[in-house]
Amino acid sequence: MLKIILQDPRFLAPFNDRARDLRVMNKPLWLSQRDVLTPYTDRELELPFGASLPKTNEECIVYRDNLYFDAEYIDEFLARARETGQACRAAFRKDDPPFKEHALPLSVSYTQDGDIYLVDLWYYPRGPIEEARPLVIETDSIEAGYYHVPTYMAYEQGDLTFQVPMRACLAIDTWVHIFIADVVYGLFCRGARFEAHLDEDPLFKLKVLARAMYEGKQVLDCSDVVQIGRNCTIDPSAIIHGPTTIGDNVTVGAGVAIENCVIGDNVNVGQGCQLMLSVVGDGAFLPFRAALFMSTFMDNSMVAQNTCLQMCVIGRNTFIGAGSTFTDYNLLPSQIRALDGDGKLKVANRPVLGGCVGHNCRLGAGMIVFPARTIESDVVIFASAERRVIEKNVTFEDSDHHKLNFSKLHPRLYPRPGEATDESW
Repeated sequence: MLKIILQDPRFLAPFNDRARDLRVMNKPLWLSQRDVLTPYTDRELELPFGASLPKTNEECIVYRDNLYFDAEYIDEFLARARETGQACRAAFRKDDPPFKEHALPLSVSYTQDGDIYLVDLWYYPRGPIEEARPLVIETDSIEAGYYHVPTYMAYEQGDLTFQVPMRACLAIDTWVHIFIADVVYGLFCRGARFEAHLDEDPLFKLKVLARAMYEGKQVLDCSDVVQIGRNCTIDPSAIIHGPTTIGDNVTVGAGVAIENCVIGDNVNVGQGCQLMLSVVGDGAFLPFRAALFMSTFMDNSMVAQNTCLQMCVIGRNTFIGAGSTFTDYNLLPSQIRALDGDGKLKVANRPVLGGCVGHNCRLGAGMIVFPARTIESDVVIFASAERRVIEKNVTFEDSDHHKLNFSKLHPRLYPRPGEATDESW
């Protein structure tokens, strides 16, 4: 099958980076797409924005490169599309729970057609044609609660819940969608599939129990649930609950608690750190007593001691100073707004949501960041009495390093589209 990739030229704020180059589940999006489609495709063609589809008579799958999908979704989509023998375009019902709650808010990539929304994913049995019938793929979602809170912090009955799809497909239009892809469509979905496998397959359940008994561990601690790479150093006092994946050359210090996480290669997790439902990229460094909860921490970044990140997304090569707190809840009952795919502030449809920091940023110690606030790539914020609380989105022009004569020491690596790099500043 021929794979045709349509380039999406938009850059996501605050990263100033295309969606295809950002990481989902610690893997670049373009690589995740390739791995999922490898069993079906043997050739690929990448087209720039606005280019016409090629004329061919062979079987094709076409998709926009800002689209995240998992193997379960693609398997179902291709199986049903091939059954029809016709050109098909993926679609969602507008009342599909995960789509309505998580994918549609802040997005600009879907096309509404009556009661359904069309996705930029097509199947052509005999080459591209103009008309393709909508093909609705059910997500088979479940509702998963992550904690119980007072009713004033949640929309219904004090329970904060996610709609978790067993077949995941999501257009990455904003940083919030990175959070959704990693936490809801990634970690929560992986946990739900593991529980379903235990319930549906008695032999698998016996295998996991036998492995736990053989290793002298609890079920969630055994090697069938916690996968550890090569050349890792893990202190015996660390607590690691699965499903968790740890890469190669990882160091985990004393008193660390890890639960349902993805941790990349060459990561250093210091003493007393707390990691829960988070994705930690390759080369990240977490000194003692740092905490991540439902957060994405991309490659080669560092969060210093006593800093807490909740429902946040942090870009690559970024430093977060000690004692900083990213808040995730408006004290007054006002809806949290975030930047949508067009850069406009819209309701995020989440009662709690953290902030986002772009690539190559440096944040001083003791910062307090309000919910859903963003800090653009290449920004430096000094710890000072003038700016200790981040209550508005911070752009590159607001960066503190412009005030210094030696500002060139911090190069601009991620300019906005059409802007020059650091030489112009």
